[in-house]
Amino acid sequence: MLLTRLGWHSTMVMTGDPDQTDLLPELSGLNNIAQRLEGLEDVSVVRLTDKDVVRHPLVGRMLSVL
Repeated sequence: MLLTRLGWHSTMVMTGDPDQTDLLPELSGLNNIAQRLEGLEDVSVVRLTDKDVVRHPLVGRMLSVL
């Protein structure tokens, strides 16, 4: 339903953490839609890692083990 709200001359950004789900790990809706849409020419899917954390270095190290 969200995707049908995209208007002309607009940009939509969807964010989330595919590991945070109340379903089984392999049933992440966000991960599923990202995999399906990343093959489209006009869609970009960006996956961030612990290397992208710009907070205190300790926060980055903690995120890598959680």
